[in-house]
Amino acid sequence: MKTSLKKLPKSQIEIEFELTIEEFQKHVEHALLHLQEHIKVDGFRPGQAPPKIVEEKVGKENLLMEAGDMAVKESYSKFITENKLEPIGEPEVQILKIAQGSPFLFKIKIAVLPEIGLPDYKKIASQTKKKEISISQEDVEDALSYIIKSRAKFSQIEKPADKKDFVEIEYFSQDLNKDGKMIKDGFILGEGKMIPGFEENIVGMSKGEEKEFSAKFPENSQKKDLAGKEVSFKVKMITVQKVEIPEINDEFAKSLGKFDNLDSLKANIKNGIKMEKEIQEKQRQRNEILERIIKNSKIEIPEVLINSEKDRLFKDFQNKITRDFKVTLKEYLASIKQDEKTLKDSFLKEAEKKVKNFLILKNIGKKENILVSDKEIDERTQETMKNYPIEVAKQIDISELKEYIKGAIYNEKVFQKLESFTT
Repeated sequence: MKTSLKKLPKSQIEIEFELTIEEFQKHVEHALLHLQEHIKVDGFRPGQAPPKIVEEKVGKENLLMEAGDMAVKESYSKFITENKLEPIGEPEVQILKIAQGSPFLFKIKIAVLPEIGLPDYKKIASQTKKKEISISQEDVEDALSYIIKSRAKFSQIEKPADKKDFVEIEYFSQDLNKDGKMIKDGFILGEGKMIPGFEENIVGMSKGEEKEFSAKFPENSQKKDLAGKEVSFKVKMITVQKVEIPEINDEFAKSLGKFDNLDSLKANIKNGIKMEKEIQEKQRQRNEILERIIKNSKIEIPEVLINSEKDRLFKDFQNKITRDFKVTLKEYLASIKQDEKTLKDSFLKEAEKKVKNFLILKNIGKKENILVSDKEIDERTQETMKNYPIEVAKQIDISELKEYIKGAIYNEKVFQKLESFTT
């Protein structure tokens, strides 16, 4: 078998194959045996019809196509294995010449995982410094305040809302409610962190009362299209509740179950915040290392990988709006005045970033001989499955889950290896 490989743009390759007359004839004979076993011929038991009669029944053209299909699959698989290529997606096959008594010629075009020009990733990792973690008294007090509010007692009251009362409201604004539906919210009046003027207008409203007013979005609002704009609201008060906040003392700390006094509770809170900040800092440091490696790498991303990731992100988003907002994709697209293609294309940059991350981590892992054992995958899979109710677990595709877990463990090991260069 003769082969020639040509590199194409966007990490694609084209391979031309030429099988000799003798090589192809073996595939013709194999195809005839295969058809002999599966073709029903009157007067003969399955698999017992003479080859010549089978050939006459299926026709020479169909026999050649069956032989060609077998030859393509075997030759392509052998070439990929021998050359240690990692194909992506389905190959495009083009038959160039097929006839009995002649060499068999065909070519295949396929995208493969690209060769990455990695920079000195060890040096980049070593130059990425970990930031010092600090926990302020304010951090602890804010967390304690959240705990106290979570233990607050609420009771319905029949009086106009005042600051420190818990209110439940529905509100509508033409600028915010693109789908025309009312927005529901609940918060302690004066602490809801709404835009300036909004909560002040709610003070004095009673249960069932409706009110219309305007409030101005701050110039630095995250909603760029509304920054500095005066917006009209229509609000309905659903309920007003009195909030009884527990007193912060040793008794409150003891009521939480495992603390001797308020100081031990605060120490526990501080330790929890520290652990959370350490996790955040580790993730920040990992992102910085990866971004710097990508920036200094030579990488040509296969289009098929980007499109596949873009489709996956789009599907995840579609499932999310169906699950969280109880609307169909068609209804959602109508509410935001977009078509499906525009929405799918909006995931392009995120898809490119994820594919780059995947390719860089995969290549560093190969250089560092990172491996994931079946035992590691099985153990993590068993741990994961324990978190699901039995009925949900039955619906999970185990092979898919294992593949995901394998990738997660692999990436974690690569990051750990990169972190080892920072010390």
